[in-house]
Amino acid sequence: MQDRLLQLLPEAKTNVPLAPYTTFHIGGPARYFFIARQKEDLVHAVEAAKKLHIPLFILGGGSNVLVSDKGFNGLVVKIEIQGIDWKQQKDENVRVCVCAGEQWDHVVALSIEKNLFGVENLSGIPGTMGAAPVQNIGAYGAELKDTLDEVEVFNKKTTQFEKLSADACKFHYRESIFKKKEGESLIISEVSLLLKTNGQFRVQYKDIDRYLSDHQIKNLSLSMLRNIILEIRQRKFPDLREVGTAGSFFKNPILRKKEFQKLIAKFPEMPFYELDQDRVKVPVAWILDRICRLKGKTKGSVGAYERQPLVLINTGNATANEVKEFAYEIIRNVKEKTGISIESEVQLVGKF
Repeated sequence: MQDRLLQLLPEAKTNVPLAPYTTFHIGGPARYFFIARQKEDLVHAVEAAKKLHIPLFILGGGSNVLVSDKGFNGLVVKIEIQGIDWKQQKDENVRVCVCAGEQWDHVVALSIEKNLFGVENLSGIPGTMGAAPVQNIGAYGAELKDTLDEVEVFNKKTTQFEKLSADACKFHYRESIFKKKEGESLIISEVSLLLKTNGQFRVQYKDIDRYLSDHQIKNLSLSMLRNIILEIRQRKFPDLREVGTAGSFFKNPILRKKEFQKLIAKFPEMPFYELDQDRVKVPVAWILDRICRLKGKTKGSVGAYERQPLVLINTGNATANEVKEFAYEIIRNVKEKTGISIESEVQLVGKF
């Protein structure tokens, strides 16, 4: 099998440790590891895995995954396809087509240099462009779906490149078609965003609003807003170059009004965000800090970050199983103390 795979993909490597390719710095070896630098490389890799009936995993920046200590018994394809194309539209929009291997925050920085509105609130989010639609990344009152125009995908079933509109991506809070069974055959190769030459600053989020008030900032620019958000993130999140983490580990729970009323009666000081007439989002970070008292808690080499308990960190030589058990312990703790269920937004890869 090994020889056959290497015949089909001569540049593939065997038994490659995945820990260096994840921001958690955790993970056993990939049975096969291949870097796709062109779209054609991706096609060849999919064809090889399909022909030999080998499990396939697509890896971006490794910032939202927890790889098993056993690694991945199949072919891991790391997407490093590069390319950015800016196209002025007839209206006030600029369409930017970005290949999946580009770093998300690099694209944000470039858009701000060009004085384009739309993604500034998503500054500082780690990961690649190809991974951004999977999670429908969001922060500080903005989500990717706000600016996404379409996604180019390679369909493993049809072996063709196809285009998906934003509606077809079925975006919700930290959700998309790419996380569901109906989208499991789709691999993102390119993302198109619509950015505006004239736009409105989104500064309603409390952390931004407080910063503007504290520093008495009246005349805001895109670059100033980006720097403010980067500073806020720096206070809350550890430096990925120094600390192993996948960033926010849990999703904020979205509750029906009836369930929310029970919770707010028990914890009246809890902040919340009304999404519509029947749904309310509650901040899991507040629950972990104020109710569960988890800020700074550690167990072995795993911990809840001292500044932000929503962030789980690898404090030394943590294993994937240790992180998983620590996360499950938190989920049980929240359930016992609040009655609500929280979910991980980090993807588990391989067998646990």
